[in-house]
Amino acid sequence: MSLHEIDTACWKELETGAREPDSGFHFLTLASVDLQGKPQARTLVLRAVDREKRTLEFHTDMRSPKWQALAVNPEVTVLGYCVKTQLRLQGTVERHAAHSAIAEAAWQRLSRRTQQTYAGAAPGSDIDNQSNDVSNAEDNFGVLIIQITQLDWCLLARDNNQRALLSYRSDGALTNSKWVNP
Repeated sequence: MSLHEIDTACWKELETGAREPDSGFHFLTLASVDLQGKPQARTLVLRAVDREKRTLEFHTDMRSPKWQALAVNPEVTVLGYCVKTQLRLQGTVERHAAHSAIAEAAWQRLSRRTQQTYAGAAPGSDIDNQSNDVSNAEDNFGVLIIQITQLDWCLLARDNNQRALLSYRSDGALTNSKWVNP
């Protein structure tokens, strides 16, 4: 497989991950640094991919600690693993708060059931602090769009592990690709 083919295949797999809940790249790990400077990783649902712009879209509750932490340090790594293929994507988060144009459009695409997950108590709050009030759900909804600057592809094969690094400009253009030692 050529470096160009790897680039194309990776973004195709990510697009499939955003569309199909059974895809291996539907649930990805977002790693960032919290307000105390400690690393944090959590699994999020990949909601949308723009192959041309090299962006990934995730949704989050704006009351979560990650929302505030990403305002201070928007540099992240996204990790996925499926069928012996690891993808590590580095980039910068752009936050879109509730009722912004991007958040509104994303909110409208969600099912009522998914919308309800943003109601009630804040993430990490005590379980006895639950609320059934769904009227405020949209006020808690935020969108994270990650501009990918580097994709690290690694294929784990018994006899021939392979790894490639691909770099992108802020407009999504591929600027560099190379094979590296796994």
